[in-house]
Amino acid sequence: MNILTRFANPGQFLKLAAILMPICAGGAVVSFAYGLYYALFNSPPDYQQGETVRIMYIHVPAASIGMMLYVAMAVAAGVGLVARHTLADIFCVAAAPVGATLVALCLITGSIWGKPTWGAWWVWDARLTSVLILFLLYCGYMVLRHAFDDHERGAKASAVLLLVGAVNIPIVRFSVEWWHTLHQPASLLRAGGAAIAPTMLKPLLIMGMAYGFYVAFLIMLRMKTLLLARRIEAAAQQDD
Repeated sequence: MNILTRFANPGQFLKLAAILMPICAGGAVVSFAYGLYYALFNSPPDYQQGETVRIMYIHVPAASIGMMLYVAMAVAAGVGLVARHTLADIFCVAAAPVGATLVALCLITGSIWGKPTWGAWWVWDARLTSVLILFLLYCGYMVLRHAFDDHERGAKASAVLLLVGAVNIPIVRFSVEWWHTLHQPASLLRAGGAAIAPTMLKPLLIMGMAYGFYVAFLIMLRMKTLLLARRIEAAAQQDD
């Protein structure tokens, strides 16, 4: 708890970010280069889907990290409501556009993948609909957060939305098991281990790592920018 409280301090966060950001940037470049090369040239085509399966290396990490980021935002929102840490709100504000972009990428690549696989760009099955709702929750958070001139009121209202919207996460995760859908069942996180060939699993995991590094870098960069903007705003108010 003391460690969390320590890094909830904006000054301590900025020091930590200065160390982590170059590491994340370098990790993202290396992971993307290796992962994309492996996915495009060393990974075999699927025996049913052929070369179309390569969309998986973009689609799956975007979906997974988009979901995990929403969970992280919901946790931060809860911390912000209880402990009133400013950094928790700043994290949510910084992460929301990144998460929305990831989920949008998931929806777009899923539609491209679905056309040759299902014969349709979109179907209203449980997985696709719940992911669309996740995207709308991200957008709703951003709209609500910036609907108030007062930071505290906006943080409270949007934090409640994040916590309520977290109910959708298990629906996204287990929708293919709870309902009959066109979307294929889970291939990675499943009982009995991953149901995917090692030659496909390796580049998929590398791409997931690349997304993780890149997202961490973007969020820390946005948090630094937001903290600076808050300080400038506070200084301007003092001068007035």
